[in-house]
Amino acid sequence: MDAMGGDLGPSEVVAAVKLALADEALDPITLVGDQAVLERLLADAGLKGHAKIAIVHASEVITMEDKPMQALKRKKDSSMIRAIDLVKNGEAHVTISCGNTGALMAGSTLRLRMMTGVDRPALAAVIPRAGGHFILIDAGANPEARPEHLVHNAILGANYAKVIFGVAAPRVGLITIGTEEGKGNSLTAETHEQLKKITSVINYVGPIEGFQVFRDTVDVVVCDGFVGNTLLKTWESLAKFITTLLKEELQANPLRMGGALLAKGAFDALRARMNPDTYGGAPLLGVRGTRWSAPSRPPARSSTRTFTTTSKRMSPGPMRSGRPHRPLKRSPTEFSHALSHHRGSRLLRPAQSAHQPRSVQDGRHFG
Repeated sequence: MDAMGGDLGPSEVVAAVKLALADEALDPITLVGDQAVLERLLADAGLKGHAKIAIVHASEVITMEDKPMQALKRKKDSSMIRAIDLVKNGEAHVTISCGNTGALMAGSTLRLRMMTGVDRPALAAVIPRAGGHFILIDAGANPEARPEHLVHNAILGANYAKVIFGVAAPRVGLITIGTEEGKGNSLTAETHEQLKKITSVINYVGPIEGFQVFRDTVDVVVCDGFVGNTLLKTWESLAKFITTLLKEELQANPLRMGGALLAKGAFDALRARMNPDTYGGAPLLGVRGTRWSAPSRPPARSSTRTFTTTSKRMSPGPMRSGRPHRPLKRSPTEFSHALSHHRGSRLLRPAQSAHQPRSVQDGRHFG
Protein backbone atom coordinates (compact mmCIF):
# COMPACT_ATOMS: atom_id res chain seq x y z
CA MET A 1 0.00 0.00 0.00
CA ASP A 2 1.30 3.39 -1.04
CA ALA A 3 0.60 4.88 2.37
CA MET A 4 1.60 8.43 1.45
CA GLY A 5 -0.49 8.90 -1.71
CA GLY A 6 -3.87 10.59 -1.81
CA ASP A 7 -5.22 13.78 -0.32
CA LEU A 8 -5.85 12.55 3.22
CA GLY A 9 -2.39 11.12 3.88
CA PRO A 10 -1.14 8.16 5.92
CA SER A 11 -3.38 8.72 8.95
CA GLU A 12 -6.46 7.67 7.00
CA VAL A 13 -4.58 4.68 5.57
CA VAL A 14 -3.65 3.46 9.04
CA ALA A 15 -7.24 3.94 10.20
CA ALA A 16 -8.38 1.81 7.26
CA VAL A 17 -5.82 -0.88 8.07
CA LYS A 18 -7.12 -1.08 11.62
CA LEU A 19 -10.69 -1.55 10.38
CA ALA A 20 -9.65 -4.07 7.74
CA LEU A 21 -7.77 -6.23 10.23
CA ALA A 22 -11.13 -7.17 11.76
CA ASP A 23 -11.35 -9.59 8.81
CA GLU A 24 -9.23 -12.57 9.86
CA ALA A 25 -8.89 -13.68 6.24
CA LEU A 26 -7.18 -10.42 5.25
CA ASP A 27 -3.80 -10.90 3.62
CA PRO A 28 -0.69 -9.29 5.17
CA ILE A 29 -0.25 -5.60 4.33
CA THR A 30 3.00 -3.78 3.62
CA LEU A 31 2.77 -0.03 4.15
CA VAL A 32 5.21 1.94 2.00
CA GLY A 33 6.18 5.45 3.08
CA ASP A 34 7.97 7.47 5.72
CA GLN A 35 8.87 4.85 8.32
CA ALA A 36 8.99 7.23 11.28
CA VAL A 37 5.57 8.66 10.48
CA LEU A 38 4.01 5.24 9.91
CA GLU A 39 5.48 3.77 13.09
CA ARG A 40 4.06 6.63 15.12
CA LEU A 41 0.61 6.31 13.54
CA LEU A 42 0.57 2.54 14.01
CA ALA A 43 1.55 2.93 17.66
CA ASP A 44 -1.22 5.50 18.19
CA ALA A 45 -3.68 3.06 16.62
CA GLY A 46 -2.54 0.19 18.82
CA LEU A 47 -1.07 -1.71 15.87
CA LYS A 48 2.63 -1.54 16.75
CA GLY A 49 4.29 -4.88 16.01
CA HIS A 50 1.16 -6.40 14.44
CA ALA A 51 1.97 -9.68 12.70
CA LYS A 52 0.14 -8.74 9.48
CA ILE A 53 1.72 -5.31 9.04
CA ALA A 54 5.14 -4.52 7.62
CA ILE A 55 6.75 -1.19 6.68
CA VAL A 56 9.00 -0.38 3.74
CA HIS A 57 10.61 3.04 3.98
CA ALA A 58 10.30 5.52 1.12
CA SER A 59 11.68 9.04 1.43
CA GLU A 60 9.63 10.76 -1.29
CA VAL A 61 5.98 11.26 -2.22
CA ILE A 62 4.38 11.74 -5.65
CA THR A 63 1.71 14.39 -5.14
CA MET A 64 -1.53 14.91 -7.03
CA GLU A 65 -0.01 18.05 -8.60
CA ASP A 66 3.09 16.30 -9.97
CA LYS A 67 3.29 15.61 -13.69
CA PRO A 68 3.52 11.80 -13.98
CA MET A 69 6.61 11.37 -16.15
CA GLN A 70 8.58 14.11 -14.39
CA ALA A 71 7.71 12.64 -11.01
CA LEU A 72 8.80 9.16 -12.05
CA LYS A 73 12.18 10.50 -13.18
CA ARG A 74 12.82 12.78 -10.20
CA LYS A 75 11.24 10.84 -7.32
CA LYS A 76 12.71 7.39 -7.71
CA ASP A 77 12.40 6.70 -3.99
CA SER A 78 8.72 7.62 -3.87
CA SER A 79 6.25 5.48 -1.95
CA MET A 80 4.34 4.72 -5.15
CA ILE A 81 7.37 3.46 -7.06
CA ARG A 82 8.62 1.43 -4.11
CA ALA A 83 5.17 -0.16 -3.77
CA ILE A 84 5.12 -1.06 -7.48
CA ASP A 85 8.60 -2.57 -7.18
CA LEU A 86 7.38 -4.88 -4.41
CA VAL A 87 5.11 -6.55 -6.96
CA LYS A 88 7.81 -6.47 -9.63
CA ASN A 89 10.22 -8.28 -7.29
CA GLY A 90 7.63 -10.83 -6.18
CA GLU A 91 7.36 -9.47 -2.63
CA ALA A 92 3.67 -8.55 -2.96
CA HIS A 93 0.69 -9.65 -5.04
CA VAL A 94 -0.99 -6.28 -5.53
CA THR A 95 -0.16 -2.59 -5.22
CA ILE A 96 -2.81 -0.19 -3.91
CA SER A 97 -2.52 3.57 -4.24
CA CYS A 98 -4.84 6.51 -3.58
CA GLY A 99 -2.36 8.80 -5.29
CA ASN A 100 -1.76 10.31 -8.72
CA THR A 101 -3.56 8.01 -11.21
CA GLY A 102 -1.44 9.15 -14.14
CA ALA A 103 1.75 8.36 -12.26
CA LEU A 104 0.36 4.99 -11.17
CA MET A 105 -0.48 4.10 -14.77
CA ALA A 106 2.85 5.30 -16.16
CA GLY A 107 4.87 3.75 -13.33
CA SER A 108 3.13 0.41 -13.65
CA THR A 109 3.59 0.38 -17.43
CA LEU A 110 7.29 1.27 -17.26
CA ARG A 111 8.24 -0.92 -14.28
CA LEU A 112 6.15 -3.98 -15.07
CA ARG A 113 5.45 -3.74 -18.80
CA MET A 114 2.22 -4.58 -20.55
CA MET A 115 0.63 -7.96 -21.08
CA THR A 116 1.25 -9.40 -24.53
CA GLY A 117 -1.17 -7.88 -27.03
CA VAL A 118 -2.20 -4.89 -24.90
CA ASP A 119 -1.02 -1.36 -25.73
CA ARG A 120 -2.43 0.68 -22.84
CA PRO A 121 -3.69 -0.20 -19.35
CA ALA A 122 -7.28 0.49 -18.36
CA LEU A 123 -9.14 1.00 -15.09
CA ALA A 124 -12.04 -1.42 -14.61
CA ALA A 125 -14.60 -0.13 -12.11
CA VAL A 126 -17.47 -2.24 -10.76
CA ILE A 127 -20.74 -0.26 -10.70
CA PRO A 128 -24.21 -1.39 -9.59
CA ARG A 129 -27.05 -1.68 -12.09
CA ALA A 130 -30.51 -3.22 -12.20
CA GLY A 131 -30.15 -6.90 -11.31
CA GLY A 132 -26.43 -6.82 -10.55
CA HIS A 133 -23.28 -4.97 -11.55
CA PHE A 134 -21.33 -4.04 -14.65
CA ILE A 135 -17.69 -3.37 -15.46
CA LEU A 136 -16.88 0.15 -16.67
CA ILE A 137 -13.65 0.09 -18.68
CA ASP A 138 -11.79 2.44 -19.09
CA ALA A 139 -12.65 4.45 -15.98
CA GLY A 140 -9.88 7.03 -16.46
CA ALA A 141 -6.46 5.57 -17.24
CA ASN A 142 -6.27 6.46 -20.94
CA PRO A 143 -8.33 9.54 -21.91
CA GLU A 144 -6.87 9.75 -25.43
CA ALA A 145 -7.57 6.30 -26.83
CA ARG A 146 -7.46 4.83 -30.31
CA PRO A 147 -9.88 2.18 -31.60
CA GLU A 148 -7.45 -0.66 -30.93
CA HIS A 149 -7.19 0.46 -27.29
CA LEU A 150 -10.97 0.18 -26.89
CA VAL A 151 -10.89 -3.28 -28.48
CA HIS A 152 -8.26 -4.30 -25.94
CA ASN A 153 -10.45 -2.81 -23.19
CA ALA A 154 -13.38 -4.90 -24.38
CA ILE A 155 -11.38 -8.12 -24.19
CA LEU A 156 -9.85 -7.26 -20.83
CA GLY A 157 -13.23 -6.25 -19.43
CA ALA A 158 -14.95 -9.40 -20.71
CA ASN A 159 -12.38 -11.67 -19.09
CA TYR A 160 -12.46 -9.67 -15.87
CA ALA A 161 -16.25 -10.08 -15.78
CA LYS A 162 -15.86 -13.83 -16.32
CA VAL A 163 -13.59 -14.05 -13.29
CA ILE A 164 -15.41 -11.89 -10.74
CA PHE A 165 -19.03 -12.32 -11.89
CA GLY A 166 -18.78 -15.98 -12.87
CA VAL A 167 -20.47 -15.28 -16.21
CA ALA A 168 -19.52 -17.60 -19.08
CA ALA A 169 -20.16 -15.05 -21.85
CA PRO A 170 -20.39 -11.49 -20.48
CA ARG A 171 -22.34 -9.09 -22.68
CA VAL A 172 -20.07 -6.32 -23.94
CA GLY A 173 -21.43 -2.97 -25.10
CA LEU A 174 -19.74 0.11 -26.57
CA ILE A 175 -21.14 3.35 -25.17
CA THR A 176 -22.00 5.99 -27.75
CA ILE A 177 -24.76 8.50 -28.58
CA GLY A 178 -26.92 6.22 -30.72
CA THR A 179 -27.35 2.54 -31.52
CA GLU A 180 -27.87 3.03 -35.26
CA GLU A 181 -24.99 2.21 -37.60
CA GLY A 182 -22.73 5.22 -38.14
CA LYS A 183 -23.82 7.08 -34.99
CA GLY A 184 -21.15 8.52 -32.72
CA ASN A 185 -17.72 9.93 -33.48
CA SER A 186 -14.91 8.40 -35.54
CA LEU A 187 -13.50 6.63 -32.47
CA THR A 188 -16.70 4.78 -31.60
CA ALA A 189 -17.59 4.09 -35.23
CA GLU A 190 -14.25 2.46 -36.02
CA THR A 191 -14.18 0.61 -32.71
CA HIS A 192 -17.66 -0.78 -33.42
CA GLU A 193 -16.51 -2.13 -36.77
CA GLN A 194 -13.49 -3.80 -35.21
CA LEU A 195 -15.48 -5.30 -32.34
CA LYS A 196 -17.92 -6.87 -34.81
CA LYS A 197 -14.99 -8.84 -36.25
CA ILE A 198 -14.07 -10.55 -32.96
CA THR A 199 -17.43 -11.88 -31.80
CA SER A 200 -15.83 -15.32 -31.60
CA VAL A 201 -13.64 -13.94 -28.81
CA ILE A 202 -16.12 -11.78 -26.88
CA ASN A 203 -19.91 -11.56 -26.69
CA TYR A 204 -20.22 -8.12 -28.29
CA VAL A 205 -23.87 -7.02 -28.32
CA GLY A 206 -23.30 -3.69 -30.07
CA PRO A 207 -23.46 0.02 -29.20
CA ILE A 208 -25.44 1.21 -26.18
CA GLU A 209 -26.59 4.64 -25.04
CA GLY A 210 -26.27 6.30 -21.65
CA PHE A 211 -29.81 5.45 -20.56
CA GLN A 212 -29.08 1.72 -21.03
CA VAL A 213 -26.00 1.63 -18.80
CA PHE A 214 -27.87 1.05 -15.53
CA ARG A 215 -30.36 -1.39 -17.00
CA ASP A 216 -29.72 -5.12 -17.24
CA THR A 217 -28.40 -4.61 -20.77
CA VAL A 218 -24.69 -5.45 -20.65
CA ASP A 219 -22.08 -6.74 -18.21
CA VAL A 220 -19.19 -4.69 -19.63
CA VAL A 221 -19.39 -1.04 -20.77
CA VAL A 222 -16.47 -0.08 -23.04
CA CYS A 223 -15.31 3.50 -23.55
CA ASP A 224 -12.21 5.68 -23.52
CA GLY A 225 -10.84 7.01 -20.23
CA PHE A 226 -12.29 10.50 -20.71
CA VAL A 227 -15.87 9.29 -21.11
CA GLY A 228 -15.40 6.58 -18.48
CA ASN A 229 -14.06 8.88 -15.79
CA THR A 230 -16.84 11.39 -16.45
CA LEU A 231 -19.45 8.62 -16.18
CA LEU A 232 -17.85 7.20 -13.02
CA LYS A 233 -17.74 10.53 -11.19
CA THR A 234 -21.25 11.43 -12.33
CA TRP A 235 -22.53 8.15 -10.88
CA GLU A 236 -20.62 8.71 -7.63
CA SER A 237 -22.03 12.21 -7.26
CA LEU A 238 -25.56 11.15 -8.21
CA ALA A 239 -25.51 8.19 -5.81
CA LYS A 240 -24.56 10.44 -2.90
CA PHE A 241 -27.14 13.04 -3.94
CA ILE A 242 -29.95 10.44 -4.04
CA THR A 243 -29.10 9.00 -0.62
CA THR A 244 -28.88 12.50 0.88
CA LEU A 245 -32.16 13.54 -0.73
CA LEU A 246 -33.86 10.34 0.45
CA LYS A 247 -32.68 10.96 4.01
CA GLU A 248 -33.98 14.53 3.96
CA GLU A 249 -37.40 13.48 2.66
CA LEU A 250 -37.75 10.62 5.15
CA GLN A 251 -37.00 12.98 8.04
CA ALA A 252 -39.42 15.66 6.84
CA ASN A 253 -42.18 14.73 9.33
CA PRO A 254 -42.91 12.15 12.06
CA LEU A 255 -45.15 10.04 9.82
CA ARG A 256 -42.40 9.56 7.25
CA MET A 257 -39.87 8.87 9.99
CA GLY A 258 -42.12 6.11 11.34
CA GLY A 259 -42.42 4.54 7.90
CA ALA A 260 -38.67 4.83 7.39
CA LEU A 261 -38.07 3.01 10.66
CA LEU A 262 -40.19 0.09 9.46
CA ALA A 263 -38.25 -0.02 6.19
CA LYS A 264 -34.84 0.63 7.74
CA GLY A 265 -33.35 -2.65 6.53
CA ALA A 266 -34.32 -1.95 2.94
CA PHE A 267 -33.00 1.63 3.09
CA ASP A 268 -29.72 0.48 4.63
CA ALA A 269 -29.28 -2.11 1.87
CA LEU A 270 -30.05 0.49 -0.79
CA ARG A 271 -27.58 2.98 0.68
CA ALA A 272 -24.85 0.34 0.92
CA ARG A 273 -25.38 -0.77 -2.65
CA MET A 274 -25.37 2.75 -4.05
CA ASN A 275 -22.52 4.08 -1.90
CA PRO A 276 -19.36 4.39 -4.07
CA ASP A 277 -17.24 3.74 -0.97
CA THR A 278 -18.55 0.18 -0.98
CA TYR A 279 -16.59 -0.65 -4.12
CA GLY A 280 -13.13 0.52 -3.05
CA GLY A 281 -11.49 1.69 -6.26
CA ALA A 282 -10.61 -0.17 -9.47
CA PRO A 283 -7.85 -2.46 -10.76
CA LEU A 284 -5.52 -1.32 -13.51
CA LEU A 285 -5.83 -4.08 -16.11
CA GLY A 286 -3.35 -4.89 -18.85
CA VAL A 287 -0.08 -4.64 -16.91
CA ARG A 288 1.93 -7.63 -15.73
CA GLY A 289 0.79 -7.57 -12.13
CA THR A 290 -2.16 -6.21 -10.18
CA ARG A 291 -2.45 -2.47 -9.52
CA TRP A 292 -5.40 -1.04 -7.64
CA SER A 293 -6.29 2.63 -7.93
CA ALA A 294 -8.33 3.87 -4.97
CA PRO A 295 -10.10 7.25 -4.59
CA SER A 296 -7.76 10.14 -3.84
CA ARG A 297 -9.89 11.30 -0.88
CA PRO A 298 -11.13 7.99 0.55
CA PRO A 299 -12.76 7.81 3.97
CA ALA A 300 -11.36 5.01 6.10
CA ARG A 301 -14.28 2.72 5.27
CA SER A 302 -13.55 3.09 1.54
CA SER A 303 -9.88 2.20 1.97
CA THR A 304 -10.94 -0.68 4.20
CA ARG A 305 -13.11 -1.95 1.38
CA THR A 306 -10.14 -1.63 -0.97
CA PHE A 307 -8.04 -3.86 1.29
CA THR A 308 -10.73 -6.50 1.68
CA THR A 309 -11.67 -6.42 -2.00
CA THR A 310 -8.13 -7.05 -3.12
CA SER A 311 -7.57 -9.76 -0.56
CA LYS A 312 -7.61 -13.30 -1.90
CA ARG A 313 -10.62 -14.32 0.10
CA MET A 314 -12.86 -11.35 -0.58
CA SER A 315 -16.39 -11.68 0.75
CA PRO A 316 -19.05 -10.87 -1.89
CA GLY A 317 -21.62 -9.82 0.72
CA PRO A 318 -21.59 -6.04 0.11
CA MET A 319 -22.02 -6.65 -3.62
CA ARG A 320 -25.39 -8.35 -3.12
CA SER A 321 -28.81 -6.78 -3.15
CA GLY A 322 -32.38 -7.85 -2.54
CA ARG A 323 -32.76 -8.65 -6.22
CA PRO A 324 -31.43 -11.83 -7.84
CA HIS A 325 -28.26 -11.06 -9.71
CA ARG A 326 -24.80 -12.43 -10.24
CA PRO A 327 -22.60 -11.95 -7.15
CA LEU A 328 -18.84 -11.76 -7.35
CA LYS A 329 -17.42 -15.25 -7.62
CA ARG A 330 -13.67 -14.76 -7.31
CA SER A 331 -11.24 -12.23 -5.95
CA PRO A 332 -10.13 -9.53 -8.41
CA THR A 333 -6.52 -10.23 -7.40
CA GLU A 334 -6.84 -13.61 -9.09
CA PHE A 335 -7.72 -11.93 -12.38
CA SER A 336 -4.23 -11.66 -13.90
CA HIS A 337 -3.52 -15.31 -13.17
CA ALA A 338 -6.90 -16.44 -14.47
CA LEU A 339 -6.66 -14.30 -17.61
CA SER A 340 -3.31 -15.74 -18.58
CA HIS A 341 -4.62 -19.29 -18.16
CA HIS A 342 -8.21 -18.86 -19.38
CA ARG A 343 -8.73 -20.90 -22.52
CA GLY A 344 -9.35 -18.64 -25.49
CA SER A 345 -8.79 -15.43 -23.57
CA ARG A 346 -5.13 -14.66 -24.19
CA LEU A 347 -4.34 -11.49 -26.05
CA LEU A 348 -1.94 -12.40 -28.81
CA ARG A 349 0.16 -9.76 -30.52
CA PRO A 350 -0.01 -10.17 -34.31
CA ALA A 351 3.14 -10.94 -36.22
CA GLN A 352 4.80 -7.83 -37.61
CA SER A 353 6.28 -7.19 -41.00
CA ALA A 354 7.69 -4.18 -42.79
CA HIS A 355 4.50 -4.00 -44.87
CA GLN A 356 1.93 -4.59 -42.15
CA PRO A 357 1.22 -1.84 -39.59
CA ARG A 358 0.21 -3.06 -36.18
CA SER A 359 -3.57 -2.80 -35.92
CA VAL A 360 -6.62 -4.79 -35.02
CA GLN A 361 -8.30 -6.12 -38.14
CA ASP A 362 -9.79 -9.51 -37.31
CA GLY A 363 -10.32 -11.98 -34.52
CA ARG A 364 -7.19 -13.97 -35.32
CA HIS A 365 -5.17 -11.32 -33.51
CA PHE A 366 -6.87 -12.29 -30.26
CA GLY A 367 -6.35 -15.87 -29.10
